[in-house]
Amino acid sequence: MNAERAKLKRLRRLERLRAITRQTALGEAAKAEAALTQVANLEARTAALIEAYGLRRDATDAGELQRLRQFVGGLSHIAATTAGDLARARVHADARAAEAAEAERRRAAVEDRVAATEQRIARKTAESAAPTAAGSSGGSGGPVGTPLE
Repeated sequence: MNAERAKLKRLRRLERLRAITRQTALGEAAKAEAALTQVANLEARTAALIEAYGLRRDATDAGELQRLRQFVGGLSHIAATTAGDLARARVHADARAAEAAEAERRRAAVEDRVAATEQRIARKTAESAAPTAAGSSGGSGGPVGTPLE
């Protein structure tokens, strides 16, 4: 019985550690999702700028038109870089979400083991208490005395 109680104590400690790991993983996943959102917003704003400047037709001379095209080209380069950053941020966010899910599965598994161990201890306690209760109730434990009486 003491071994079971010691095992339960170890499992509860492990459950606390797994809960902390889960919280840390969830925090990292949230940070990764926030970074993904920021990069996605940056990509959308860059695309909107490219479209807005690409549609401008108010250049008065060739020099101004050339500067506008160079500016749009620079924005296009930034957009390409941002698209790569977005892909990396998405992979990173997905990985952190998977880690958070794995941490939750591990925590839940330990929680199940704790519950099973608690039930086993309760069952053993009830079984060890049952024979003494039956013997002290009088008459329900069987005949008293010897067959010669």
